[in-house]
Amino acid sequence: CTLDSEVALRVGGDFFFDPQPGDSPVNLVLIAGGVGINPLFSILLHIADLHEYQESKGNRHKLGTAKLYYSAKNTSELLFKKNILGLMKAFPGKISCCFHVTQQHSQICEELQPHITGT
Repeated sequence: CTLDSEVALRVGGDFFFDPQPGDSPVNLVLIAGGVGINPLFSILLHIADLHEYQESKGNRHKLGTAKLYYSAKNTSELLFKKNILGLMKAFPGKISCCFHVTQQHSQICEELQPHITGT
């Protein structure tokens, strides 16, 4: 988003992302804290499946980007972090993540360092 961009936010309720062929592409910003990552991780997996299918079969889905902002007390509480890093590596420029830790007291592993804010 840029300054003065219009965004839609939804808190609580049903979490799903089900784009249909022919829909305009949307850029998703997903925000999670702690175990709240569960439904958003499922959305990321679905987006990855759609990208993979699009690349192999040329489906008609027009996909935008997905950016995840995920916060936890420390890196050991970042659920699915290795899977999320794998998705970012598999779909560069299409899926990205910024991890935020609020109470990290130990060294952050090298693989996570470029994607971590806070401490």
